[in-house]
Amino acid sequence: MNIKRKLAAGLMATCLTAGLATGLTACGSDSTDGTVNLTFQIWDVFQRDGMQAMCDAYTAEHPNVHIEVQVTSWDEYWTKLEAGAISNQMPDIFWMHTNEILKYADYGKLADCSDIVETEHFSDISLANASGSDGVLYGVPKDKDTVGLVYNKEMFDAAGVAYPDETWTWDDLVSASEAIYEATGNYGYMAYADDQLGYWNFVYQAGGSILTEDKKHANFTDPGTKMGMEFYIGLQQNDWCPDQNYFAETAPGTAFFSEKGAMFFEGDWNILPELQNYPDMVGKWGVAVLPMCPNPVSGDGRATISNGLSYATSATNKHMDIVKDVLKFFGSEEGQRIQGESGAAIPAYEGLEDTWVSCFEEYPIDVTPFIDMFDYSIQSVNNAARPEWKSPVSDTLIKIYTGELSLDTGLEQMQNIVESASAEYYEEDA
Repeated sequence: MNIKRKLAAGLMATCLTAGLATGLTACGSDSTDGTVNLTFQIWDVFQRDGMQAMCDAYTAEHPNVHIEVQVTSWDEYWTKLEAGAISNQMPDIFWMHTNEILKYADYGKLADCSDIVETEHFSDISLANASGSDGVLYGVPKDKDTVGLVYNKEMFDAAGVAYPDETWTWDDLVSASEAIYEATGNYGYMAYADDQLGYWNFVYQAGGSILTEDKKHANFTDPGTKMGMEFYIGLQQNDWCPDQNYFAETAPGTAFFSEKGAMFFEGDWNILPELQNYPDMVGKWGVAVLPMCPNPVSGDGRATISNGLSYATSATNKHMDIVKDVLKFFGSEEGQRIQGESGAAIPAYEGLEDTWVSCFEEYPIDVTPFIDMFDYSIQSVNNAARPEWKSPVSDTLIKIYTGELSLDTGLEQMQNIVESASAEYYEEDA
């Protein structure tokens, strides 16, 4: 089965399972006074104000266009979007995540946005995150992110350990964790079984990769990949790191802000909400670049996973010219500046990173490490088969943690899982 037929079958099956009676909001409508009403669907309530500010700026110049920002939960968002794709009732504008864009783009459900994106203002990673398997832009880059090391200053002070900085290696991560645990009884670095906020970063720091460069094959048996996985999984063998049973009940962020652990990996998109949600912790914690691998198989030992959303619309939108003009504005310097200044996310538009950084001026925290890491960021791992291999790979990782599988056997199984799933998408067209 070739990639398009495979994606079509998968999307159809998911939508039929979800059912079409999901309370969808249909595409925009025309009112009697000539106003065009558009719907804009997102999944993050924290970003509502920023998205509304962009819409208001557009409407100020185009008073005949009204854009309604609608927020729903992550799970409900994708259930509704999938059903809308089948019934041709997708919202006029919606966010697209890298986990899903290949499915929708390759199935022909997203409009080609190549003509409205000023590509010279976006990084290769941002453009790739907004593209289909054919390399065509099916979205307008929205934002970009990196993963940083969050640490508790008071616990470091109690242990007499200097705060993390750009000189830190994996060895420093371990030694600081040991010292903090001994001095305070609290956990050190909390290594939970996550991909983007966990082992992926260590794999690429060690010179390995999850997929081959063409993204068609797995790379779990690569020496660098094995080195990164072995180190990360091995951290749980220390008393200062909780096991995965602990994380099944308590997220590392919850443990950190309950002052039970000293360090965890966090995405920049969560920093401002965390400052607002945990006011008693303000001033007690900071952010650093990720520790580097001291002896990588290849490369300089530095890496952080970088992801990014895009704005998209349906390939059959009845207000295509108007919607594309809105999307073009969202991707413009003005639109991206509004997003950044709202604190919603780091703009994908190159050179506007400081608009996001400025949102933290009232807080005693330096968030520039997130910006500094773009120089060596790695595109978030993805191929068209990822929805099929993501869960089985995660399940296999847990079996390695529990000792049910050895590292070598587990990595071989991960290799086979990804290879098998990917082969169904990337085989030659019949």
